[in-house]
Amino acid sequence: MNILTGESSTDLFGGEVPPQVKHLVEEARNAATPERALALLWTAQVCAPDCPSLYYLLYKFHARHADFEQAELAALKGLDVAADQAHLPDDWRVVTPDMADFQSPGPARFWVFTLKALAFIRLRRKDPNSARAYLDKVNELDPVGGTGAGVIEALLKGSQG
Repeated sequence: MNILTGESSTDLFGGEVPPQVKHLVEEARNAATPERALALLWTAQVCAPDCPSLYYLLYKFHARHADFEQAELAALKGLDVAADQAHLPDDWRVVTPDMADFQSPGPARFWVFTLKALAFIRLRRKDPNSARAYLDKVNELDPVGGTGAGVIEALLKGSQG
């Protein structure tokens, strides 16, 4: 549960995993090695490519293992899926607050949450300018801070000096 918005983590992180791949995600959680877990998660993504939560699991997994290049690829794929589902433009830079409801659970909310993740990833990839661009868009679309962008904001400020 997000204590700021009251929404369930499932909603914030892309919704439920489809039943046809749920067993793969459960097996990944209990995998003996990170390599096995990763293979299961990517298999689930191939089987359910329109499921935003699988991209969330992938970018979190890669980021936790400091593989920020792969985390970024997974996040960008998730951003594309969520943009398509929320009927947003392909270019995240042209999205405006009136294009979708970014505060309510759903693809648009996941989309802005993934932008926040991309800000973190770009920061970890030593690209503070891109991180700032992502974070500025998150702040524009989520002015109440329900995505937790303040944490990334603090990290970005801390990295600059």
